[in-house]
Amino acid sequence: MEVYRTPDERFENLPGYDFKPHYFEMYGLADHGKSLRMHYLEEGDPRGEPVLLLHGEPTWSFLYRKMIPPLAEAGYRVIAPDYFGFGRSDKPQDMGWYTYDAHVESVKRLVDELDLSDITVVVQDWGGPIGLRVATEMDELYSRLVILNTGILSGQTNMSAAWWAFHDFVDKVKPDVPVAMLVKGACKTEPPDDVMAGYEAPFPVPESKWGVAAFPMIVPTSTDSPGATEMMAMAEALMSWKKPALVAFSDSDPIFNLKTGQRFVDRIPGARPLVTIEGASHFLQEDRGELIAGHIVEFLKS
Repeated sequence: MEVYRTPDERFENLPGYDFKPHYFEMYGLADHGKSLRMHYLEEGDPRGEPVLLLHGEPTWSFLYRKMIPPLAEAGYRVIAPDYFGFGRSDKPQDMGWYTYDAHVESVKRLVDELDLSDITVVVQDWGGPIGLRVATEMDELYSRLVILNTGILSGQTNMSAAWWAFHDFVDKVKPDVPVAMLVKGACKTEPPDDVMAGYEAPFPVPESKWGVAAFPMIVPTSTDSPGATEMMAMAEALMSWKKPALVAFSDSDPIFNLKTGQRFVDRIPGARPLVTIEGASHFLQEDRGELIAGHIVEFLKS
């Protein structure tokens, strides 16, 4: 299997993203005998409580650039990885390599490698199914949840027309997915050109985009789909989550709306009342990142 590694110069002079890169070599992931290099950011106090920021599709840790500084300045150890196939992490050039289990396993290994505990995990989009599963399966290491615009994709309910339009578009153009166009279309306020170039930076050629192309294809669309059983187990585990949880959803997301956010609040015993992020769409970190970071700091300090 061929693996694409984005050249370092693609990440130079990105707006608001002057963080030092860190890397972790993983071996034998998803039955792949070679090593793969995962990239992650680590900012703030190394002795502080860890805050793990998990991105979704088709973004990478660049999505959290507005939130990392205020969280770090508040005294937390802020960690933002790029999944394999995204950001500065290695990108296997085989769409079949990308599975729900492989992404979950990679995050678990990173948590072990960094010896994290008392973790607050912040999830959005695909970060929800990945991060909430990791948190419930490694319950002893996780103390708090922050849930932003995501869902439990167990195949038990019909996906929206907007999601199916996205799925079918990616299936048609794969692997050459227009990352910046998709991000721009899911923001309330159109980001400037240099920010759009930042989202495109990891993906200079079609063969770098198989991870992006894979995510819509691995969403369980029936209870028999791969990953559906694990998602349902995660959903059941959340019904027993009595530790603190903050749920914050934006007011203009066509895929995961405020009703979805309220369902998380109703499901999780430890959840605070739903927080509405006004003036934001699906990628609320891009639209209102500083505001969301303020809500998280307030939540953690309370």
